[in-house]
Amino acid sequence: MELKYYERLTQQAIGLIDGETDFIANLANLSALLNMELDDINWVGFYLYKENELVLGPFQGKPACIRIQLGKGVCGTAFSTNTVQRIDDIHQFSGHIACDAASNSEIVIPFYRNGVLTGVLDIDSPNIARFSEIDEKGLVDFMKEAEKRL
Repeated sequence: MELKYYERLTQQAIGLIDGETDFIANLANLSALLNMELDDINWVGFYLYKENELVLGPFQGKPACIRIQLGKGVCGTAFSTNTVQRIDDIHQFSGHIACDAASNSEIVIPFYRNGVLTGVLDIDSPNIARFSEIDEKGLVDFMKEAEKRL
């Protein structure tokens, strides 16, 4: 994929959520948009920080783990270190939490609301090494634009 693809996707996201004040509704539409537009993924959604853990938020895909401890798994690591985690083979990631056995790669992007680290965007794929540097940059930019409207 090219960055232009993500620029278009970001514009679609802005169109969906701009002016809407309901946080959960906006996350639901963002997860639906990403699920509809991204190829070779099997789960996309949000985990939200609540009471010192990550709790499942709006998503598209099979039922998922509801609670993730900070520092555990790819999502907990991304949040606790405030860094993007782009994992080519999740089976090689120490402490991986297997919510869906069909998932083989994952990208997790921490995001903010009103300047406060609020949660993570989590996207899984059945393909090994599904997510490239371009995907990472495009999705980080997507979330930075979304953050301004959440």
